[in-house]
Amino acid sequence: MTHAAACHVLSAGFSFHRKPFHVSQSEGLQYYLIRLQTEGRSRALIDGVMSPVESGDLMLFAPNDPYYLIIDKENYPVGKPRIESGDYHVFCGGVWIEEWWNRSRRPARLTLPQSDAFLGLFRQLVLEQRRLSNFSPEISACYLQILCMEIDRLMSEQPAVTPKGYLAYRMKQYVEEHAAFSFRLEDVAAHVDISVSRAVHLFKEAFGTSIVKYVNDVRLDMARERITFSPMPLEHVAETCGFANYTYFHRVFRNRFGMSPKQFRVHSREQV
Repeated sequence: MTHAAACHVLSAGFSFHRKPFHVSQSEGLQYYLIRLQTEGRSRALIDGVMSPVESGDLMLFAPNDPYYLIIDKENYPVGKPRIESGDYHVFCGGVWIEEWWNRSRRPARLTLPQSDAFLGLFRQLVLEQRRLSNFSPEISACYLQILCMEIDRLMSEQPAVTPKGYLAYRMKQYVEEHAAFSFRLEDVAAHVDISVSRAVHLFKEAFGTSIVKYVNDVRLDMARERITFSPMPLEHVAETCGFANYTYFHRVFRNRFGMSPKQFRVHSREQV
């Protein structure tokens, strides 16, 4: 069975509304729907109740689920000058999607951090569907499968969906996306708009390790890959993996892997 047969994208798009909008399908959807609120607010029927949908909320609907979506002034506080709501939406179907859907119990609404990588999967699906030439259903199917598996990975990695857990997860994501560059604890805390002391506490509570140690772990894993698979000079490896100087890099690398970066490169090449 081909990817296109087992998993297919009926449509994928991005919508942005500045005027009231609503859609109502009381008889139920024909296909699976994955919808990500990226900007502003809306209201949707979730588990039988009209509920607010905020930026970062991912909604999952199955065929035959009733679908009500409303974008109007009731979504916004009094005095807000205008309505704004943006979302990615993917209608899909196929045997693979059905098996994925039934494999795990997922809530109808999830709150997930909007990383560039996650948003990029939606963008690629939209771009592929809009191709006027060389459109490939197989490529769309692969992007859709990756999106579904990424949703499950984000669910498994994310702490309990509480305000504190959400902040900790966003900090972890910031560290992973900026590890190759120089940044301070103040930058991590500012990313989620809290104090450094609170950031340190929340991160430790959620992941059982300090921000500083996690930064080093991410950077050391990057360095190990580059030492093993690239001819890059070791000093350049340290610099491109976010370490301020080679002396510090050498010390923490030896502490982590039990040998110097040079010894590790020789050892890894002997194993090939």
